[in-house]
Amino acid sequence: MKIVCSQSDLKNNLSLVSRAVPSRPEPVVLGNVLLEAVETTQKVSVVAFDGSLGIKTSFSAEVIEGGSITLPAKLLNDIVTRLPEMEITLDVPEGASLATISSASGQFQLTCIEANEFPELPTVQTGKTIELPISALNEGLGGCLFAASTELSKQVLTGVHLKTQGLGTDNLGDVLEFAATDSHRLAVVAADLNSEDPESAITLPEFSLTIPAKALRELEKIVGDSQVTDLVKVSFDEQIIIFELGDRLLTSANIPGDYPAYGQLIPSSFTREIILDRKRLLSSLELVAVLAQKNNLVKFSINNDQGELIVSADAQDIGNAKQTLPAEIIGEDIDIAFNIKYLMDGLKALPAAEIKMQLNEWNQPVIFTPLGGLNMTYLVMPVQIRN
Repeated sequence: MKIVCSQSDLKNNLSLVSRAVPSRPEPVVLGNVLLEAVETTQKVSVVAFDGSLGIKTSFSAEVIEGGSITLPAKLLNDIVTRLPEMEITLDVPEGASLATISSASGQFQLTCIEANEFPELPTVQTGKTIELPISALNEGLGGCLFAASTELSKQVLTGVHLKTQGLGTDNLGDVLEFAATDSHRLAVVAADLNSEDPESAITLPEFSLTIPAKALRELEKIVGDSQVTDLVKVSFDEQIIIFELGDRLLTSANIPGDYPAYGQLIPSSFTREIILDRKRLLSSLELVAVLAQKNNLVKFSINNDQGELIVSADAQDIGNAKQTLPAEIIGEDIDIAFNIKYLMDGLKALPAAEIKMQLNEWNQPVIFTPLGGLNMTYLVMPVQIRN
């Protein structure tokens, strides 16, 4: 195999796939990236795979001799990143165990592993295939990825649950629901795929699956520089899901097991309702967070007579902080406390100038929703106030 390409093309594509290279590869070949060059198309593909998550991308290059080889991912990435922006030649003579990477400034040699030792990425043979607008993916992932658990002992909670909700024959398209929870908070986004133009409406088959949050974070990066109107091809069955956008492909194993019935956690009625300016509330939380670092606790005191919300934090033996902001309040006064990180995470994800906070008692779930725009529900469990 012999190719000539730009340093920036090779660097950018290596950077994209390298996030699927495991830190402790088993077998050893998974610590490499697979490079495949095709003379007829003058394209080079780059693949990384950790046994669950796989990323593949390709770029145009001068392919002098086609072929395939695997090279150590970290070393190759480190070398290419440090090379100046100029043409790079990658040459692996047939049967050779060393690859030569050369530019005008010099050359490097790296030990190869044969391409046939690199496992093939999983494929979907008899599953379902749909096309989703990037706008819907961005809405869903941006609104719930942060709420997925990082505790490996709760494997199913380390993913994002996707399911369709049909709207009936009188409506166009469907709603695709994204949900994530770590058992302390829950984020649900209903991405409406309806279109004003009947010819471009999207109708989805009924499905329900849980995808690792790690894979979806990489998907966010893959689609990040695309137009929001572009469509992502999604193929899946019970075990595997594959996302394709142009020359870029991401494949992931789904998470087995039943996802919690999160809809049952959301109260159907509330005795208190508060309308707040989102940025002002977030700014107040950022200020009092300085004194909430020890216990991560913030208290909300709702004062109906004054039409205000008092946000406070108390750090024992250090000091306290208090911020007051106006609010439209329905219901009786109440004091309620939260983990400040959970609140701030959710407020940053709610895409609206004003938000609605709905609650019942101090020890029951609290719901935050944006006023207008995205159909998102953010549930946070309060914590006990210890006097």
